[in-house]
Amino acid sequence: MGMQRYELEAWLGDDHGLTDDQIDELLVQADDIDSRSGDDQDEAREALTAAYRLLREGADAVVADLAQRRAAARAAELDALAGLQQAAITLIGRGDATESGFARQAGVDRMTVRKWLGK
Repeated sequence: MGMQRYELEAWLGDDHGLTDDQIDELLVQADDIDSRSGDDQDEAREALTAAYRLLREGADAVVADLAQRRAAARAAELDALAGLQQAAITLIGRGDATESGFARQAGVDRMTVRKWLGK
């Protein structure tokens, strides 16, 4: 069974600004989100937050904000990967780390590390 109305109202808090009809709509969306996300509570929370925002804010503003957040996250990922690649080249090259050990520590697979090393 999905989220109950009292749970949704507790999640929203007192100053949510939604009408009863909007709460009903959000409750239906919460059930859909719950079935889609399974056990991933972070995904479910983010999806429910987006659904709430779409009821309160303009769709263009919500989508623009989410797109900007995604672009920033992607840029941060690329920055981190470039740094990890250089760390792998340096540390493995001078014998301070092994491919597998570095991969485990960096949270990537060994084949990624080998690719970084040009193997």
